[in-house]
Amino acid sequence: MPKAADRYLQVDPWAVIEEGFDPARSRVSESIFSLSNEYMGVRGYAEEGYGGDTLLGSYFNGLFEQMELAAHYKGIIRSLRYMVNSVDWLYTRLTVDGETLDLSKSKFTDYRRKLDFRTGLYTREFTWHTNSGKILKLRFERLVSMTRAQVGGQRITLVPVNFSGKVQLRTGLDFSILHEDQGKNLWRVIRKTPGSAQGLAGSLLGATLTTGNRLYSAFAVHSDQIANAVPEEEEKYIGLALELQLEQGKEAVFDKLVSNVTDKQTGRSDEEVWTSGSEAADALNSLTLDELMEEQRTYWAHVWETSDIQIEGDPDNQQGIRFCIFQLVQTYHGDHPGFNIGAKGLTGEAYRGLAFWDTESYCLPFYIFNNPKAAKSLLEFRYQSLPQALERAKEVDCEGAFYPIATIDGTESCDLWQHSNLQLHVGTAIAYGLWHYEKIVGDKPFLYEKGAEMLLQISRFYRTRGQWGQKSGQFGYYGVMGPDEFQLMVNNNAYTNYMAKKLFEYTLEVAEEMKREVPQQWAELAERLGLQEEELSEWRRLADHMKIPKDDSTGVYEEHDGFFDMPHIEIQDIPVTDFPLYSNWSYDRIYRYDMIKQPDVLMFLLLHNQSFSLEEKRANYEFYEPKTIHESSLSPSVHSILAAEIGRHEEAYKFFEFATRLDLDNYNRNTREGLHTTSIAAAWMNIVYGFGGMRSDGPELLFQPTIPEPWSSYSFRITYRDTVIAVQVTKDEVRMQALEGEAVTVQVYGHSCRVDAAGVTVALKSGQPA
Repeated sequence: MPKAADRYLQVDPWAVIEEGFDPARSRVSESIFSLSNEYMGVRGYAEEGYGGDTLLGSYFNGLFEQMELAAHYKGIIRSLRYMVNSVDWLYTRLTVDGETLDLSKSKFTDYRRKLDFRTGLYTREFTWHTNSGKILKLRFERLVSMTRAQVGGQRITLVPVNFSGKVQLRTGLDFSILHEDQGKNLWRVIRKTPGSAQGLAGSLLGATLTTGNRLYSAFAVHSDQIANAVPEEEEKYIGLALELQLEQGKEAVFDKLVSNVTDKQTGRSDEEVWTSGSEAADALNSLTLDELMEEQRTYWAHVWETSDIQIEGDPDNQQGIRFCIFQLVQTYHGDHPGFNIGAKGLTGEAYRGLAFWDTESYCLPFYIFNNPKAAKSLLEFRYQSLPQALERAKEVDCEGAFYPIATIDGTESCDLWQHSNLQLHVGTAIAYGLWHYEKIVGDKPFLYEKGAEMLLQISRFYRTRGQWGQKSGQFGYYGVMGPDEFQLMVNNNAYTNYMAKKLFEYTLEVAEEMKREVPQQWAELAERLGLQEEELSEWRRLADHMKIPKDDSTGVYEEHDGFFDMPHIEIQDIPVTDFPLYSNWSYDRIYRYDMIKQPDVLMFLLLHNQSFSLEEKRANYEFYEPKTIHESSLSPSVHSILAAEIGRHEEAYKFFEFATRLDLDNYNRNTREGLHTTSIAAAWMNIVYGFGGMRSDGPELLFQPTIPEPWSSYSFRITYRDTVIAVQVTKDEVRMQALEGEAVTVQVYGHSCRVDAAGVTVALKSGQPA
């Protein structure tokens, strides 16, 4: 893995801090200092305007535009949807003596910015030295409320060092923002109303050009230093031109509160959307930024009380894992079941705001064990989009539900057919997520009311998409792509086949359970879906005869038919300048070798870990890891977890460092495009499943903790069946305690332990530390 850290941020256990301003890293920092609250997100750009390299990004979950695709064959998607850059609600312009502040041109000193994990506040401060000789200290603070989804806030503090007098401040709502991927603005303005410095300062209703998604935005301002206020209007802008009266050496504070209300194809009239938006915005008149800041502190205090991971002896990775948890909670906390988690969250336009199978495979475990309500909401999104999955299956000549590889609202939005048509494994990831959620949370009503229907329809798809081999007489999937996207149009991908086998088995298990426990509910579901017993029997036959390619002599599963016979290439012989290969190799060239982008076989060995022996896991890891280039940011965490399990501790720690500081140190050199949100979730798994040795795929939770050499201790908490368990690992022992709920039984190093309020302590197993 020939990747090096670009370390430029200060190490702090509770914050990300940048000292000094580097224009070459401006976009990287904009991504890292992003704020979001699941409903909306904003990159860490300079609100006062910056003429250098910047992505002025303001995004709303589920707010999208649509692009029609010209040529297509049957089964190839005809249009794609993508998250659209929206209103710049932080818009600010500051002028002194005719000079407008712009860090690409203006002279400034003492630049510093900070993202505080305990307050959710992003702060920038510096001293501006104007061309006229005036010196003005500035501090910009912003937040997006975690408790009031539609509300954001901004504070500008000004301290004139060597003068008294007036400065000009323009502030407002700008809908003329460019969507960078398209290079144009994608909004039209339906209505706008100017305001004043008292009450609402301005309101605007915009709609996306193609889809008609609407966004109502309004703002209010407050400052004791406002000497004059003049309303301003442009085609796609509403705002105020203010004069602030400053006194030398004294702070002047300017606050701005914003309410943003989205409407996504609800069928309501523009007038109804305007009215509901205005009603929501009325709250700004009685709200202060100080109140929002206090609410924010309280919210984050609760998050850290329940979900913190503490590492003693490793300040770099302590900062890294807290950054990961902070961004995960910002991105999603389950208040909106109609939302999902995009690969970049709400931090950039790369991947177009689309959600992938990463949600169920990498993100869901964090929420299952930290916020079960959010985990349920993620699965609710898949249930709500079941109609689109049913329609998509018909497009590819199949029955049942074919879930999309990339989506923003449930429809397939990946325009690369080799992914949207061949990556069948999304459905099995959803099925695994349903199984995992019910197993840990115990939510039978959700399983019976919604989960079972999804399982049945996904199983129908996998029955009709698979075929029987002529010579093998076994069932499998032909012309597919597994998680390893460097293998195209392959037959019997081991991951796809194995996970399909597990899908059929779990669906049948749920069917039998419902017949036994809720027979009337089962009968109604079966009748509504037209399900016959013969169909269930067929699924059993398919599961029993599923082909899982494997070399029995070595215990190594073959990634797909013929993989063992592919031309070999030594990863270390590939010039560093060739990476990333997608950008530097001919597209077809990457498919010619036994070279792997990310874990495929190793992925199902992790998800169904207890179904395989330690020897099998070691053999497969040692065979596949040297062939893996880790071009996916999801790859290192899986390898770290398995490396820790098989005793390759130094390797596990190396992969872990990459995962937990992936964006902070810009390992992939693409953080400028946005954060690797789903990979951030994998970093949480890295500690809990990797060093903590937790396994959640058996009848009980299992722990086999190790501790990396640099650490003196680490601790985390999980919620299991309404019981909150605190886990602490030191160089000598493992301690577990039930902080809330009933006592539970878990396995530690293969021995049954009862974890109650008094706690239990087990000696760290000899030979486990790195």
